[in-house]
Amino acid sequence: VPPGFIISTKVCDLFYKNKKNLPKKIITQINKEINLIEKFTKKKFGDLKNPLLVSVRSGARVSMPGMMDTILNLGLNDKTVLALAKETSNPRFARDSYRRFIQMYSSVVLGIASYNFEELIDNYKLTKGVILDTDLDSDDWDGLIKDFKNLVKEKTKKEFPQDVNEQLKGAIYSVFLSWNSNRAKVYRKINHIPSDWGTAVNVQAMVFGNMGSDCATGVVFTRNPSTGEKKIFGEYLINAQGEDVVAGTRTPQYITKKARLEAKVKELSMEESLPKVYLQLKKILDQLEKHYKDMQDVEFTVEKNKLWILQTRSGKRTAKSSVKISVDMVKEKLISKKEAILRIEPNSLDALLHPTLDEKFNKKIIASGLPASPGAASGKVVFSAEEAENLNNMMQDTILVRIETSPEDIHGMHAAKGILTSRGGMTSHAAVVARGMGRPCVSGSNQIEIDYKNKLFKTSNQIIKEGDIITIDGTSGKIILGKVPTVKPEISGDFSKIMSWA
Repeated sequence: VPPGFIISTKVCDLFYKNKKNLPKKIITQINKEINLIEKFTKKKFGDLKNPLLVSVRSGARVSMPGMMDTILNLGLNDKTVLALAKETSNPRFARDSYRRFIQMYSSVVLGIASYNFEELIDNYKLTKGVILDTDLDSDDWDGLIKDFKNLVKEKTKKEFPQDVNEQLKGAIYSVFLSWNSNRAKVYRKINHIPSDWGTAVNVQAMVFGNMGSDCATGVVFTRNPSTGEKKIFGEYLINAQGEDVVAGTRTPQYITKKARLEAKVKELSMEESLPKVYLQLKKILDQLEKHYKDMQDVEFTVEKNKLWILQTRSGKRTAKSSVKISVDMVKEKLISKKEAILRIEPNSLDALLHPTLDEKFNKKIIASGLPASPGAASGKVVFSAEEAENLNNMMQDTILVRIETSPEDIHGMHAAKGILTSRGGMTSHAAVVARGMGRPCVSGSNQIEIDYKNKLFKTSNQIIKEGDIITIDGTSGKIILGKVPTVKPEISGDFSKIMSWA
């Protein structure tokens, strides 16, 4: 685990009482902690030879996926980026990390919407004629860094901050401020989380999954969050940083060989491409699950074939898998029957009584994607969270269609009957939040092309406009034209077992 320190939720309270400023004694403590990380890593914060970089993450008392802000690669500036390039003898990696930092810091701390930067990257790739970010080299990123810094100056009338201590302070402030962002407030209201809890801030030494082909990053669940099956479930990307997997900017690969074969995909699984690291990860997952006695959702990074565990939390799961995991853990003697019953959110059982699509009905399947959150839903196609909310207020069912969802869409995801995205994997924001809310979701459907401007999406032979009715099946990943009748489920198996224990 990379060394780091935690600024507790008490400080969040102090911050708000102190007119949104940190007391001096806290700043002194932070500097002391940074010195400890420097000793441990033998690197120095802001150093021109061997610079220390840190990540700044939030940490509320309960997991709120994607609701709070994260900043990676903090500590880079025009000078330390050169030192990092020299130290790692990998200039492409150093510049790639710097542009990521500018992008994240500007979006989170300076309030410049991320798509401004994405557009610059996309235009750059078009002029160069390449498809993936990984096809860009050191000089390309250098050019983009200049463009990024100009964008920051144009939007904020100030230069991008070069002082690493100022960067750190800005990042910590913005995590505390994100506790009161609109999306976090909506999430707390939906999930009955008290607003006076506040968030902590985790500052941790960076480890890099984007240094080359012996590096990777991924998200893994100790069991399948959709079905509850006792199998490792997750995704990873070689030569990437964590945000790439979660934000769904690149479609990730499978962790296990079995999952890859079942999905009939060519790209190698982690088990095949990094076999030693995979075995080590498997052992750690076992250990974490036994310790927490619950299914874990774990983020990891592999830096030059060395495995680092960044965070673990109890995983969000569907109602069906929640029941199966509870019953299985009683069988495995991990928890008692009483605990098994207490584990299950009573409202979530409603989802087990959700209707499924009528198999006998003749369906017109127009496209398919990943079955990210089970259940079926029909409704009018909408392309924005606001529209989903408006129609919901008029008692109309909607399917929210987005290229990828972001935490800003939380109110629309809650208002819609189902969610469809054209990008992102099974561990993307849309998938994780939909499973937690019990909303059917089909993610990463690269067979649909979404046009926000004209409010429509295209499939190979169909154009669907805003307001047209579609059905999505989150259990199979199919997207169907029109409304499909549903059948009522029956109570059996693990569900009836839990009810008899209750």
